Amino acid sequence: MDTHATTDELVQQQLNPERLASWLDRQGLPGQGSPLAIEVISGGNQNIVAGLKRADLDVVLRRPPRVIPAGREAAMGREFRVLTALEGTDVPHARPVAFCTDESVLGTTFYLMERIDGWSPAASYRWPGVFGSDERARRGLAIELISGLAKVACVDWRAQGLEGFGKPEGFHDRQVDRWLAHWAQFRFRDIPGLDQAAAWLRTHRPAEWTPGIMHGDFAFLNVMFRHGDQPRLAAIVDWEMATIGDPFLDVAWLLGHWPATDDDELLTEYVDYSGMPLRDEMLAVYEEQCGRPLRNFVYYQILASFKSAIILEGGYARFLKGETDNPKLEKYNDSILMAAQTAAELVRSAD
Repeated sequence: MDTHATTDELVQQQLNPERLASWLDRQGLPGQGSPLAIEVISGGNQNIVAGLKRADLDVVLRRPPRVIPAGREAAMGREFRVLTALEGTDVPHARPVAFCTDESVLGTTFYLMERIDGWSPAASYRWPGVFGSDERARRGLAIELISGLAKVACVDWRAQGLEGFGKPEGFHDRQVDRWLAHWAQFRFRDIPGLDQAAAWLRTHRPAEWTPGIMHGDFAFLNVMFRHGDQPRLAAIVDWEMATIGDPFLDVAWLLGHWPATDDDELLTEYVDYSGMPLRDEMLAVYEEQCGRPLRNFVYYQILASFKSAIILEGGYARFLKGETDNPKLEKYNDSILMAAQTAAELVRSAD
């Protein structure tokens, strides 16, 4: 939540109920003329997410934050396009409802999607219900997670209308320069290990790979599970970094901090991994369900760590310049240095 705005202020200033209700009427959605109830789910520094209810209408609105970062409005359009493309596939996702580029409504691009009846690991630092006490049930959450990612990779993206959504040709040829150019936009210091990782990545690109839909930030924090005692993935959310690229990079991103042995630290800042499959088993599940062996995994691990350090550094730079008041960004420094160190260590172990 934006610490400089109350919930009521956020609703009035960023979600303007009167203009929003009028726009809903023009879309021909259910509940025309009925009172509109708005519930802020999250908001402020990343994206504003709010539940909208009136009569038979029950949807979620997603829009950029109060201070809109460059490219965030385009990302809204990309998210909506991905959700539309996933219709008819077996990938759990929220059904897209409506998309708006008319800035006279809320001052920015936004979209509506169906409300998912489920729970998010991002909502609490503890697993809910049986998943907090039964490690076997918790194991099922991990299998659902990696299975969901395999389903994303298996989507025929061309048949689903995503031709031109990304540029798969030369994807790996561009990765180092793409992320170094991103870093250059806000660079204020050197980060030990990134130069070493960049040099290695340039000379160890995969000779063969299969393009597919990439989520771009796949993790427990970007999925929802069904309510109840059975581990069932309800939806993959937050598609703003999606593209057509190499889906194996999503796997490395997910498993970058996943325990590889029983001796690894199992409690992260967000979730407790005890009882869950180790990294190799997660990889085996993915390979079986995806139908392709994940060769040269160390390359993807190094690229994921390299990319992670730069993305986190961007948030940290914004915090230091006072462009955001998100207190979590102050803690990014350790994670940035650790990601770069991990990339460098993996390079040394690979050579």
